Amino acid sequence: MDTAASKNDANSRLSRGYLTCLIATAMWATTAIFIRYLTENYQLPAMVLAFWRDTFVSIALALVFYFFFPKYLKVDRKHTRFLLIYGVVLAIFNALWTLSVAFNGAAVSTVLAYSSAAYTALLGWRLFGESLNPTKLCAVSMGLAGCVLVAGAYDPSVWKLNPLGIITGILSGILFACYSLMGKASANRNISSWSALLYTFCVAAVLLFLYNILAGFSPVLRPTADIFLLGSSLKGWTILLILAVIPTLGGYGFYTLSLTYLPVSIASLIALLEPAITAVLAFLILGERLTTIQIIGSLMVVAGVVILRIREIKN
Repeated sequence: MDTAASKNDANSRLSRGYLTCLIATAMWATTAIFIRYLTENYQLPAMVLAFWRDTFVSIALALVFYFFFPKYLKVDRKHTRFLLIYGVVLAIFNALWTLSVAFNGAAVSTVLAYSSAAYTALLGWRLFGESLNPTKLCAVSMGLAGCVLVAGAYDPSVWKLNPLGIITGILSGILFACYSLMGKASANRNISSWSALLYTFCVAAVLLFLYNILAGFSPVLRPTADIFLLGSSLKGWTILLILAVIPTLGGYGFYTLSLTYLPVSIASLIALLEPAITAVLAFLILGERLTTIQIIGSLMVVAGVVILRIREIKN
């Protein structure tokens, strides 16, 4: 009886984890649409955009917690260094992702970033003792292959990269894996996922602010535009605020929360659905064409997640 109850409880936790991570992924998938609008209509540089995203998230969380959930503002001092490192990882990932897009284009940078699923599966097995069975390896392989098809990275012409572009793209995938692993470590330390979100985004916002300020004075760093480039554009600031609240706050918040229920390797696999969801949203909202290959790729990613879930239910 106890065994059955324990199994039901484990399945219930996994189901909550899958649902939470799917919500996070769906929210993340809207990111490209908002970013495209801001970069095309306002020529907002990526690093400036990243700074404001993290800043708005930090301010929104701080205000909500201060007035309604003050318990999330309190974190044991012994976790201070961990959260600082966690925030640095987030800031570096944001920077590497931006540079990878600049060097490699959207298709290749997407595939290289989501190669993190493979790194996460291996590191999760090594660091947290998570299973690394043939079913999980098959699911990860299907997910990565589907991601390649959705992003259009099967075309050899998009892989004409310079070495710096390849290195940057691979590092962005590794940093995304590190971010996921830090989230799992945070859950294991019993740090509230919302507290972790607040303080990591605060650290990332400060670092990105320093970058944008120093870039204008350094011959080494790539110069960026004025951080107040949007000026008095109410519409521009509103779109940027929506980008911060829905895809960023919602996406990262629910993803971090899902790590309290799921092995980090499974959460990173579910996140592979993002390019597929983005492609569908681009078709529905922007009228972009959804090709047969993209549909096949999307189904491959979905199939990988479904196969993994079926195996867990049977176990």
